[in-house]
Amino acid sequence: MIKLEEVSFGYKKKKQILHDFSLSLEKGKIYGLLGKNGAGKSTLLYLLVGLLAARKGKVLFSGEDVSKRLPSVLKEMFIVPEEIDFPRVSLKRYIECNAPFYPKFSRESLDKYLQDFDLDLDLQLDALSMGEKKKVYMSFALATNTSLLLMDEPTNGLDIPAKSQFRKFIVSGMSDDKIILISTHQVRDVDKLLEQVIILDESRILLNQTVERICEKLYFTETNDKPEKDVLYSMPSLQGNSLILPNRQQKETVLNLESLFNAVLSEREKITGLFN
Repeated sequence: MIKLEEVSFGYKKKKQILHDFSLSLEKGKIYGLLGKNGAGKSTLLYLLVGLLAARKGKVLFSGEDVSKRLPSVLKEMFIVPEEIDFPRVSLKRYIECNAPFYPKFSRESLDKYLQDFDLDLDLQLDALSMGEKKKVYMSFALATNTSLLLMDEPTNGLDIPAKSQFRKFIVSGMSDDKIILISTHQVRDVDKLLEQVIILDESRILLNQTVERICEKLYFTETNDKPEKDVLYSMPSLQGNSLILPNRQQKETVLNLESLFNAVLSEREKITGLFN
C-alpha cells in the first residue's frame, strides 16, 4: 500500500538522515518502528504522510506521490505526533472542523474511546495536560478509520490504565485494509501488539521481519544460570539474565522486544545473519 523508493532526505546544516532508503508497508499489519535517537524515525513518519518531501526518490501511497498532498490521499492518512499542540477551541468545535476531512470518520467510535478514557466533549483542548492531549488525539485518530495510521511515541505521558486502553483500542480498530505504524522507545507498551518489527540505525534497516519469523529464528528466555555457549545476546534482568539463543529446535517463545532491539544494535551480524 505504501512504498519509499530510494529516498534521501536531510535537514539544512545537518547530515543526511536517510540515504537511498527503501521500504514497503503492507496492509493488514501493525508495525513497530525502533531506533536510537536521531536514527530518522520521526523523519520517516513525516515523509510517509507528505509533511516532508524527499530530496531524492519517491514515497508512494497506492501508486500516488504523497508529496503532492492530494485530498484523495490525505483522507486516508493520519499521524499522531510525539508532541501535540491543540488550538484554543473546545473538543466539540475541533471535531466539527476536522472530522469532515475523513469520509470514514466514526462519531460512535470516538464517543466510545473518549468514554473509556474518562473524557467528555466539553473539554477545552488548550487547557489539557500532556496525557489528556494524547488521549484525545489518539481517540480522534482511531475514529478517522484511515487506511494508514502513524503514531510517534503514542504512550508517552499516559498512565498505566490509559496504556492498557490504548492497546485495546489499537487491536479493536485494526482491520485487513489498514496499516498501523508505531514508532516508540517504550517497547514494553507495544510488544504484544506488533506483527512486524523494523529496526533502523544510521539510515539503514537492520531488521525488518514479522514477529512470527523472529520467533522462528530466535529463542527468548530468562535464566539465573550461567549463559549457554551459543548465546547470541545476554542482558541482566531481575530474573538473572535475559537471553537470546538460536531457536534450532523451533520451541515456542515470546518476543522480548527490548532484548531484540539491543541485540540487533550490539550484535547485528550475529542476529541479522540468521535472517539472510
